[in-house]
Amino acid sequence: MAERLLQAGLREPKFHAVARPMLVEREATHRSIALAELVDVPILIVHVSGGEAIEQIRWAQERGLNVYGEACPQYLFLTEDDLDRPGQEGAKHMCSPPPRDKANQEVVWKALEDGLFEVFFSDHAPYRFDDPEGKFKAGKDAHFKQIANGVPGLEVRLPLLFSEGVGKGRISHQQFVALTATNAAKLYGLHPRKGTIAVGADADLAIWDVDREVTITQSILHDAMDYTPYDGQEVTGWPVMTISRGNVVWDGNEFTGAAGKGEFLPCDTPPALSAERRPVTPFDPITGELR
Repeated sequence: MAERLLQAGLREPKFHAVARPMLVEREATHRSIALAELVDVPILIVHVSGGEAIEQIRWAQERGLNVYGEACPQYLFLTEDDLDRPGQEGAKHMCSPPPRDKANQEVVWKALEDGLFEVFFSDHAPYRFDDPEGKFKAGKDAHFKQIANGVPGLEVRLPLLFSEGVGKGRISHQQFVALTATNAAKLYGLHPRKGTIAVGADADLAIWDVDREVTITQSILHDAMDYTPYDGQEVTGWPVMTISRGNVVWDGNEFTGAAGKGEFLPCDTPPALSAERRPVTPFDPITGELR
């Protein structure tokens, strides 16, 4: 489809979405779930953009399969209209899968509210806009297949969810913590060292001012980017202190940590992998044995 679009002279960023319709995501999600079921392993479907992939995940979860989903800020706060901005401005909102329409944005929110998603994350793709090594490494007139794919968002991810999720009554404080900390720690075998406040756990804490009002602009961020796709978004609730293993590393004004303080964390076997196996055929494709 991408090649056909280009042959027709359709090259602007908005055609990135046209080349990747939701049915492609639906098919890939279904196939991934089916293969995971065959070899009987848990699977996390990341970057779920809309209703068709959500239907596949819900179907699997209702059957009791160990299938988990990841919600991302770009699918809750951006739409395909953001790709259709003047000139190459739409490139600032290009990611894969692409943002869908407003109706699907609401479907993703509903799935987040009712517990279909285990985690709320995304990759951070720091391709600068006005940089010869950034979004337009292939040239300022690059077509949608040549433009570097992905959006930044590391620093504003949690404030966006807190403001529109907790602040608007869509999710509880407990759901916010589970989506952004506890569930990930459990999925990757790091709980209860991470993802909980308890004796013996690492003292990793983010202190929030739940009433602080902030308008997101690139000038207040610290990610070395030259744009944010969430420019102008108003949020209520902002982190004012970050504590890592009991040490303050962000005091609300500046970074106070030090290089070399990170630690490698070996993962335990997560609960999803230690659950009783549920083979779907008499032949085990993992062990090569006939049951």
